[in-house]
Amino acid sequence: MHEVTVRVKIPFLWGKTVFKKTNWSQINLIVGPNGSGKTLLAQNIAQQFEQAGYSVRFLKSDRNYSEQIVVLKNNEKIRAKIEKVLSSMFGKSITFIEDIDGTLIPIVENKAWNVEYMLEDAECHGLREIISLLVNLYDTTGDDCLFIDEPELHLHPQFQTFFMNEIRKEVSHSSRRMFFLISHSPFYIDLRTPEELTGVVVCHVNKAPTSIEELNDDDDSLFRRFLPRFNTYHKQFFFSDNQIFVEGYTDQQMFTYLLTFIENEYSAAGTGIIDVGGKDELGVFCKVCSLLGTNGRIITDLDSLFSGKLRDVANEDERVIGWLEKQKERQADFYNTIFSKKEVEQEITLSKLIFRLERYLIRISQELHKYFEVNKIPAKMQPLMEKLAQLREKHENAESVDTYKTVLLQGINNVGDEIAECLPQEVAETIPLIKNLAAFILAAAEAARIYILPKGCIEHYYTRTSIQYMPVSAKDRLFRNELEFIQDAHRKSVRKNYSELIELLEKAASKN
Repeated sequence: MHEVTVRVKIPFLWGKTVFKKTNWSQINLIVGPNGSGKTLLAQNIAQQFEQAGYSVRFLKSDRNYSEQIVVLKNNEKIRAKIEKVLSSMFGKSITFIEDIDGTLIPIVENKAWNVEYMLEDAECHGLREIISLLVNLYDTTGDDCLFIDEPELHLHPQFQTFFMNEIRKEVSHSSRRMFFLISHSPFYIDLRTPEELTGVVVCHVNKAPTSIEELNDDDDSLFRRFLPRFNTYHKQFFFSDNQIFVEGYTDQQMFTYLLTFIENEYSAAGTGIIDVGGKDELGVFCKVCSLLGTNGRIITDLDSLFSGKLRDVANEDERVIGWLEKQKERQADFYNTIFSKKEVEQEITLSKLIFRLERYLIRISQELHKYFEVNKIPAKMQPLMEKLAQLREKHENAESVDTYKTVLLQGINNVGDEIAECLPQEVAETIPLIKNLAAFILAAAEAARIYILPKGCIEHYYTRTSIQYMPVSAKDRLFRNELEFIQDAHRKSVRKNYSELIELLEKAASKN
């Protein structure tokens, strides 16, 4: 870790805000969407590192290959190392001949076909690019900090990964040498330890860059478990302020198709839908986005209310806390209805609201169980009670299971009037409270750009099949049936049939 205090102000990009950062890794990444000022920021950082006594080399995106050729001519050690690399990677070697005027001409030998040709005339951009990068990497004379703008230019992803590994080798040999990569490529987001997150600077459109200065113990522990599962596909969010995270691949596919049907489809330019593999993973991505200052959005199933990392992250999110604080006076009557006087005097948190919702649901579950021990189940309630019975049979303490509570909440939304008729009046009167409380909790989560599907999961919005309660099986088959309809349907028909999902997508994709 290097400590160099950098302050950068670029008013025409992000107003009066000053970007400040002190802690730097040996490998630093400057990332973000197009037009966010990555190169300008890097140039300012380079200048301030020079002022702090570091020697700096800045490799621009429009590379001057002639400078690297001179290094190869004069430094036999670097030339031999690069020849070895090229021979291993491509089966090619590079040699040099002098022209009449003394100019050095690089000649490539393709060993596979035993032919020679001039590098500048016949070779692809990729080989020239990797030669340029390796020369600057291996030439350690005269620079402590190497800045490389767009190191991914003309390089196959595998060669980007190779170059990143070569950077790591150089770092292992020198504790002083530092690298700054200004990149649009997820293949350079090669984070292996939580500490390396402090080397990421994220640029934004119309907003000052953000970064992590340090991690607390809880976050450090969280990321140590998370990083091994953090794949290249996930890393897209580093390059956009408009990424939407969902739980699974059917969610990702469905929302990606529906994204083209939002009212102003151009407003969603740069928006990507990323599936992360589960609601707990959503919590981690939400935390990463919060720490890095990226405007990540989450679309998740209703059961996320009752357990998982996402719920914990949302409860601690400053946007949720601020939103609830603003509601305290406005919702005074509602709070006085669901909380005691002592509870109202204390801070109202998202967790407290969810806990109160759970208590209401458990009470209703208990009363329903007693009622149907001696009474016949109405036809409209049959699917609900069958699902609850299955969950009670499967789980010893079903009322503590998130799926059970979710199904009960779905039942209140679907057949609330019928449920009320089976309950004592005092308990039946909580049905409207439960609906209002659930809606209030979902609104609070939206303050952190977390959008919870009120019907349950995405399959409950499908039009080709009717599904009432969670959990849902055969998701892949259901999705394929739905997709066939979307692909053949007229735009107006899709917007009408999936209006609720499209409306939610429009909110999630909004840049506001």
